[in-house]
Amino acid sequence: MTVQPLSATITRNGHTIHYRDSGPSETAAAQDVPVILVHGMGGDNHTWDRFARSVRARGRRVLAMDLRGHGRSARAASYLFAEFGDDILDLCEDLGFDRVDLVGHSLGGHAASLVAQQRPGLVRRLVLEEAPLPLRPGDPIPAFGGGMPSLVEMWHATTSMVRSPRAVWAFDRSMTASMLAQFHRPHPQWWERLPDIEAKTLILRGGPTGMVDPVLLDAAVAAIGDCEVMSFGCGHSIHRDRFRDFEAVVLPFLTAP
Repeated sequence: MTVQPLSATITRNGHTIHYRDSGPSETAAAQDVPVILVHGMGGDNHTWDRFARSVRARGRRVLAMDLRGHGRSARAASYLFAEFGDDILDLCEDLGFDRVDLVGHSLGGHAASLVAQQRPGLVRRLVLEEAPLPLRPGDPIPAFGGGMPSLVEMWHATTSMVRSPRAVWAFDRSMTASMLAQFHRPHPQWWERLPDIEAKTLILRGGPTGMVDPVLLDAAVAAIGDCEVMSFGCGHSIHRDRFRDFEAVVLPFLTAP
């Protein structure tokens, strides 16, 4: 019989974050660490339902969270990148986790990278799926940049609305301008702290129709100590549009010793 994940919340500093937790597995080894799945902008924890079942079937504890302003988590007065990273850290601290694997898509991937920089000892494995890379000082605005959503961004938003209307309905649209502005301006501190990441890192790039700039990607890979890249011939949501390929790459990465 399939056990449904527990729906729960934490409240830190007056802010409530919702998550779903499969709970510890009876077959889990003592050294196993939980896997935390973090969705992208406009999504919610349900984007990971299928993959969460796959990870759980390997005996791992899986948590899928709703970032602030998404799903069943509370809306917030501001939506800074660092605050999304704090949401993940707050969940880990509230549940007493001292070691985790993080899998993040898009905005969730960027938030996960901030956690791996800020708390290197916490993150064992880091998977960044189509996480747009911040600009460095002097970099030109990427093809999908400019302050207004690009065709790539609008296409992903439209298909997400069709496939996951519940997530789009719950999404706090007031964050959109702030998110785009942050992605489209230089973030030198992020680049300076990339070498601080100790986690074995896997970066997944959708391809030419994705949102990962190849020049910035090469620079990021060179700065992270233990990093590999996999490219897929699809768009921004690999785990949605190429699930079997995503699963075939990410599951072995997470289950390797």
